[in-house]
Amino acid sequence: MERRAHSFISQAAANQTRAHEIIRETGIIESWEAIGAKVNLIGSLATGLLMDHLDIDFHIYTDRLIPADSFAAVASIAAASDSFTNVTYTNLINTEEECIEWHAWYRDTDGRTWQIDMIHIRRGSAFDGFAERMAHRISEVLTPQTRETILRLKHATPDDMKIPGVEYYAAVLSAGITDYDDFLRWRTASDTSDLINWLP
Repeated sequence: MERRAHSFISQAAANQTRAHEIIRETGIIESWEAIGAKVNLIGSLATGLLMDHLDIDFHIYTDRLIPADSFAAVASIAAASDSFTNVTYTNLINTEEECIEWHAWYRDTDGRTWQIDMIHIRRGSAFDGFAERMAHRISEVLTPQTRETILRLKHATPDDMKIPGVEYYAAVLSAGITDYDDFLRWRTASDTSDLINWLP
């Protein structure tokens, strides 16, 4: 068990290192800062819980949401590397989310595909700062044992089964789940639709 736990931790650490290399290579932070945005890293990369689903998540804030500025930032990022294979854009400015969603897919030199989510949010809107608070709180309460459990549950999940990271975190940190079958039973019995507001 100890050897397996070490392998999960090692893989997560390697993913962390590669993700930060991709961020530097593509100039993501600099491109958004060039339009006056504040860029915050969130999600599994921010908490050190990046496992098999290779995603890099940012919340990006400006006082106003100007699509032309948002497009300019993403165009600069795409121009920095020919490793991007696809980019999608969703305008949610006039919704409760008050954001522009960008999702980009990046193929690294090992042939692995990374999903990079860049959510451009109006500063002061309803969701300003919440994902950051969640990541900070998760990092505060993680122990070596709960970190290994979360990484193990993520690794046990089939590639074609997409489960939001917050479900693993709530199951382990709030419900004390340690086994994958118990995790699936917990998901079935729980109302996971309200986890957007969850904090450990």
